[in-house]
Amino acid sequence: MASADLRDELTCSVCLNIYTDPVTLRCGHSFCRVCIENVLGTREVRGYSCPECRFILGKKTELKRNHRLSNIAESFRLIEPPRKKIGIPCTYCIHSPVPAAKTCLHCEACLCEAHLRVHSKSAEHVLTEPTTSLENRKCSVHKEILKYYCFEDATCICVSCRLDGDHRGHQVQTLNEASEKKKEKLRNILKKLTSKRKEAEKRVHSLQELKREVQKKAAGVTEEVTALIRSIKKQLEALEKQILSEISRHEKQISLRVLDLTCQMEIKKEDLSRKMGHIKELCNMMDPLTVLQGRKSDRVDYCDTEEGDNEDRERDDKKVRAVGDLDVGLISVTLHSGLAGIVTGVKRQSQVPANILQGVNTSSDMLLDVNTASDMLLGINTASDMLLDVNTAANNVTVSGDMKTVSLSEVIQSSPETPERFQSDHVLSARSFSSGRHYWEVEGSESGGWTVGMAYPSIDREGGQSRIGYNSKSWGLERLGNILYNARHDSKITFRLCHRLSSRRFGIYLDYEAGRLSFYELCEPIRHLHTFTATFTEPLHALFCVYENNTWLRI
Repeated sequence: MASADLRDELTCSVCLNIYTDPVTLRCGHSFCRVCIENVLGTREVRGYSCPECRFILGKKTELKRNHRLSNIAESFRLIEPPRKKIGIPCTYCIHSPVPAAKTCLHCEACLCEAHLRVHSKSAEHVLTEPTTSLENRKCSVHKEILKYYCFEDATCICVSCRLDGDHRGHQVQTLNEASEKKKEKLRNILKKLTSKRKEAEKRVHSLQELKREVQKKAAGVTEEVTALIRSIKKQLEALEKQILSEISRHEKQISLRVLDLTCQMEIKKEDLSRKMGHIKELCNMMDPLTVLQGRKSDRVDYCDTEEGDNEDRERDDKKVRAVGDLDVGLISVTLHSGLAGIVTGVKRQSQVPANILQGVNTSSDMLLDVNTASDMLLGINTASDMLLDVNTAANNVTVSGDMKTVSLSEVIQSSPETPERFQSDHVLSARSFSSGRHYWEVEGSESGGWTVGMAYPSIDREGGQSRIGYNSKSWGLERLGNILYNARHDSKITFRLCHRLSSRRFGIYLDYEAGRLSFYELCEPIRHLHTFTATFTEPLHALFCVYENNTWLRI
């Protein structure tokens, strides 16, 4: 109670709050500085008075700060808990704000429960929920209370508007009736919105379920792909180890040959140095007899050494060529084959990667896709677009619709005879090679005889000299029966193999500038069969020959 009494003593009668920066007038009453300044105003007006006791303050009033009251108010504010905020206070409860229960639109006053009990109950005193926006409750024209709603103009009107104003004769209803009608419409809208919200909730639930399913599938796919990538890495590491081992093996073989040849050359150089020294000694001797006798005793005709220079040079050149070079072709074929095998295995073992590797439908497509990196590293072009030229095909062979397969035909074709067409057994590729490194693969039938190789476009098209390897313009790998393989050029056999090969697929590697044409058996591990060396003077076409029944070759 004491706290309540003290609050009353420390409350400004203008703002009804604890004093803030209080000042005291000459009459003794105190107010917040801001509150009294707002009441008195800033103009000098005769007869300023105290808002509480109406004491005349005079024309000019000095506002003195009450320090003691300020300190007491500040201390009370710190120790007393803050009061709950009152929404709309009662207009008549000045000393202690009390929340209003109703607002009288006629009186334009807010009433607490106590003042409401003694308020007039006449019809003109319209009571509403507590509000401070009284202007919205009255007609802006007649300043009367809004009691009706005009449906034609969709606005609230007063009695005067209805009887004498612009809304006379319009369809109107009391605010309560119009409000109920609008509420009914709003309830119908609410019903529809509730139904739509339920549908939205169902969709949200469905989307959340979909999200969970996608997350579950993503987790499964992630696990599969991770395992797949791990497997591919292991296979690539194994392939890398295999190829690096092959390169190292080739390097050691060549290094041993070079070392052996170097030793032979060093011995030869020492022998030549010894002879040169002996000749110099003879040249420096003054006694003719000694010079002539020394030449006879050594039994060496030094004057005739030039006659054997050409033979020695040719013999040395052959030894140098026999040393050979790093077999880039074999390395390339091993890399191509290994990568293609990895992709084939991945596609066969996993369904998820099948989607990732879409478009890899054939072995040739697969080879093209996976060997791009090796082509760039080794400078080798995979000739996956190689096709047969039907205009060069002999009438006793058949070329497939995709221009990839040639076979011996039981029915002689009736193609027109042209200068580029072979008379029998053969067909050229449409593509030619005049530079660079190139690689492609050929598969042969299990039985029958066939030959695959390369030829200049100027090769004869008829007679025995038109066959692959039986002239100076072609190089070929020839199969006779099931176990005999010959490498042939200019009617000479440069290589012969007399046993059955384990694979019917062959890799062909061409290095045009280096003059190398190599053949490889695509088995495990890949086997080098033979390499032709030459200086190519014309563009080269792939050449295919089938000369027994049930025989075919496929690019």
